[in-house]
Amino acid sequence: MKLDDSTLRIIHILTSSFFPLLKAGLEFTVPLAVISFILGLILALLTALARISNIKPLVAIAKFYVFIIRGTPLLVQLFIIFYGLPAAGITIGALTSATIGFTLSVGAYNSEIIRASILSTNKGQWEAAYSIGMSDNQALRRVILPQAARVAIPALANSFISLVKDTSLAATITVTELFQVAQTITATTYEPLYLYSEAAFIYLIFCAVLSLFQQKLEKRLERSVAM
Repeated sequence: MKLDDSTLRIIHILTSSFFPLLKAGLEFTVPLAVISFILGLILALLTALARISNIKPLVAIAKFYVFIIRGTPLLVQLFIIFYGLPAAGITIGALTSATIGFTLSVGAYNSEIIRASILSTNKGQWEAAYSIGMSDNQALRRVILPQAARVAIPALANSFISLVKDTSLAATITVTELFQVAQTITATTYEPLYLYSEAAFIYLIFCAVLSLFQQKLEKRLERSVAM
């Protein structure tokens, strides 16, 4: 069966664009997600510790930060950082702006996960740590946080998978990640349905691989808890 010219054209567009899209995903999307997540995780831990501390100014600052970030759209935050700050004399590059925006978002949302995981730890663990002469910091670092990590990891893994998809928003501030490349190719081929579907397929591949790693990690944690 002979394919018509329009079908051959679509096949050519999809095959010729697949590797540029995949390359953009591996060079920009994945690193952007990884770096933002790591930095955001550090910020999330600090925010969670501030929230559960007895220092009222720290508690207030942490609560306000989480309230602002969770209460406003991520897209608006990216626009404020990249397009808004230059009006105040602060110019930040596109990739750096995206990293800052995603880091702040990850920090706010994951701080609640970490805080809840710490608070879910049995109070007896604190008492046991104190009974052998540990200070608050030692008890938190050596006893509480390792146990809280087991509780938090599944939710944090879901957060990372969501972040990989959210990186597509970086295209709106000119970061040449996967979706931005798809937009560029679409502008020359005039085939948005096929190009955007192909981009969605590549995102799906990334998330499927991450989901497999998540499942293996959760099974390993279950075995370690059972032991």
